[in-house]
Amino acid sequence: MTDKYRIDSHKLIFHVDRVNRWLKGENIYPIYAELSPSGACNHRCVYCALDFMEYKPRFLDTAILKTRLEEMGKLGLKSIMFAGEGEPFLHPDMAEINAHAAACGIDTAFTTNAAIMTPQKAEKVLPYTAWIKASVNAATPATYAKVHGTRPEDFEKAVAHMTHAAKVRKEKGYKCALGMQMVLLPDNAHEAVLLAETAKKAGMDYLVIKPYSQHPQSNTSEYKDVNYTAYEKLGAELERFNGNGFSVIFRSDTMRTWDAREKSYRRCQALPFWTYIDAGGNVWGCSMFLGREEFLYGNINKQTFREIWEGEKRKKSLEFVCGMDVSACRINCRMDKINSYLWELKNPPEHVNFI
Repeated sequence: MTDKYRIDSHKLIFHVDRVNRWLKGENIYPIYAELSPSGACNHRCVYCALDFMEYKPRFLDTAILKTRLEEMGKLGLKSIMFAGEGEPFLHPDMAEINAHAAACGIDTAFTTNAAIMTPQKAEKVLPYTAWIKASVNAATPATYAKVHGTRPEDFEKAVAHMTHAAKVRKEKGYKCALGMQMVLLPDNAHEAVLLAETAKKAGMDYLVIKPYSQHPQSNTSEYKDVNYTAYEKLGAELERFNGNGFSVIFRSDTMRTWDAREKSYRRCQALPFWTYIDAGGNVWGCSMFLGREEFLYGNINKQTFREIWEGEKRKKSLEFVCGMDVSACRINCRMDKINSYLWELKNPPEHVNFI
């Protein structure tokens, strides 16, 4: 199985109890959160969806965040991905925050460009982390610099840092999964095969090849018309790298969804299962609508998470979303596959008893 982590699918099917409670109309707490420790970023990727957030040098307060993480763990939060509008490893206390979250019973993960994930930082987070995925959108320094909006030498740094992480993981027996990811663009498609070779040599568990997705608020729109039909053969070519503990996860299903520009559901129902916390501490219902008051639940610097999640602003937001037309939403949003699943549960086809 090349996609054992179900990266091109979803994992809500493994949380039957929480789904059943939601189906009964209960107010459930999120299973997953995406959290942005840093608003700043050391790269300016040409495809960046959150460029409209302007990479502001703001950082979550460590003491407040640790208090909220303890509370969120007790309320039922299962996992956090540190990513967001900035580079998480720019936060000076990232390792401390990560270890604390793990101690609170929360599975943690990072999406990072890895250019500043030094060996010292990696060695501090590896024991407590479920997975680290490095955004490496090219296989040569020149193309990397163009796509990432940075210096060519950052390519060697990112690969070296991930290679070191793989070495330490093996030596210490850590369970942290390590991978790389490429957003497939006309600018870098010719280096996908070389990147697969690089990732496997670096000791990664996988390389994800995923499609671009236009964020409606993004300042960037250069790739809004990209079509992935022409890249089907690339997926087959990359299969030769699978084996010996490594796999290429070519997200063909997500690519087809992008090309079709259609959704299999008519209403967003996934918001109770996740949340997004930005670098200013704002808690949002959806990362596509950052900045829109209708999706702002509250702020962890001013309120407890329970107060935010059970508050009037969130209640009104969910009521607003109930009447929202999802055709205007982002194609392949974070909750797209979960929304398809939930829609089927509430709107089953005929003959479902013939399993």
